[in-house]
Amino acid sequence: MADSGSSSDGPDIPDMSEMRRSSRDPEELRGRLREWLAVTLGSEAKPEVLTLSGTSATGMSSETILFDARWAEDGTVSDHALVARLAPDPTDVPVFPSYDLGLQFQVIRLAGERTKIPVPRTYWLEQDPTAIGTPFFVMEQIGGEVPPDVMPYTFGDNWLFDAPPVDQRRLQDATVAAIAELHTVPASDPAAAFLAFDQPGDTALARHLAHTRAWYEWVVADGPRSPLLDQAFARLESTLPTATDDPVVCWGDSRIGNAMYRSFEPVAILDWEMAAVGPRELDVGWLIYSHMVFEHLANTFELPGMPHFLRADDVCATYESITGHRLADLDWYLAYSAVQFGIVFLRTGQRAVHFGQQEMPADIDDLMHHKAQLAELVN
Repeated sequence: MADSGSSSDGPDIPDMSEMRRSSRDPEELRGRLREWLAVTLGSEAKPEVLTLSGTSATGMSSETILFDARWAEDGTVSDHALVARLAPDPTDVPVFPSYDLGLQFQVIRLAGERTKIPVPRTYWLEQDPTAIGTPFFVMEQIGGEVPPDVMPYTFGDNWLFDAPPVDQRRLQDATVAAIAELHTVPASDPAAAFLAFDQPGDTALARHLAHTRAWYEWVVADGPRSPLLDQAFARLESTLPTATDDPVVCWGDSRIGNAMYRSFEPVAILDWEMAAVGPRELDVGWLIYSHMVFEHLANTFELPGMPHFLRADDVCATYESITGHRLADLDWYLAYSAVQFGIVFLRTGQRAVHFGQQEMPADIDDLMHHKAQLAELVN
C-alpha cells in the first residue's frame, strides 16, 4: 500500500489512521468499569480490569472498548476477554441522534436465538449512564480478523487484499450466506416488533426512508444543508419502489468491516445500531455499495483496488441461489446506500472539524469522500 503523504505517482493519500472518535480518558474508564463490575458481580468477586484498549481499525459511530477482566465465582478465579459497546458522548459529535443500546443488545440476542449466524454471547446491558458516564453493554470478545476501514482494505497491505482470489470469494459467499440466514426472520415475528420504525409511511421501506430523512435533518440542523443530499432525497422519494415483498429483519450496516472472520468465514456478526425491518435489498445493496465506496476511494488515489470483489452480479446471484428470492430495484437501493454513506461522511467530517483534525470546506459536500460517485448514482 502506498504511504500516506506526498507521492510522485499520484494524488496524496490522507492519513486516516488516527481518526478520533472520543474524548474519554482510558484510565478513568478502566477504574469505573472495575467499580461497576464489583457492583454487578458482588464485592466477593473481587473483579479486576487487567487491560483496556480501544480499536480504530473499523467503525465510525459507537465506541468499542476491548478489555480483559478477572473475577472470582464460586471460589474459582477466571479471566474473561470482553468487549464494551459504549454510546458516544453527545459532545463528541456522534453519528446518530440517539444510540439505543438496548435495541442493539436485544437484536444480537434475537439473531442468536432465531438464526444460525454467529453472534457474540451477550453478558450485561447497563442503561444507567452514571456507572461509567454513558450507557453500554458487554459481550464476549471473539478472536478473528476484520477487513480494515482505516485504511480501507481496498488500499492494499492487509490480510484480505493479499489473500488469494479463491479465499476472497469464500469470504464474500459466506457473508452473503449469513445475510440470507438473518433474512429468514420475518418482520411479522413478534420478537422483531421492536425493530419497526414509527415514522409515517405505507410500507416498511417508506418508513425506513423517512427515518433516514429525519437523521439527515438532524445532522444539518445546526449547519449548512448539503445540496447534493437534498437532490438525492428528492430523487429517492419520487422513485420509491412500491412492489416490495414481505419485510424481514435486516442487519442494516451489512459491511464486511462489521464482521470478524477466521479462515475467511464469519465468526461474529457485529455492529447492529442500524438494524431494522425492511426489504432484503436493504442489506444486499448496502453490502455491495460499501465495497463500491471503498473501491471508489482506491481509484481516486490511483491504487489497484479490488474490482473483482463483491461485484453486484456475483452477490445477487449467490443470494438468489440461497434464498430463491429475486432481488429487485437494486439501482435504487445502491443510490439509497450512497445517501446513507453521505450522511455518515457529513457527520464524521463535522466530528473531524470539532476535534481540529481538518478545516470545514467552503462546500459542505466536499466532506463526502464519495461525492462524485453519489452524484452519478442519483442523477
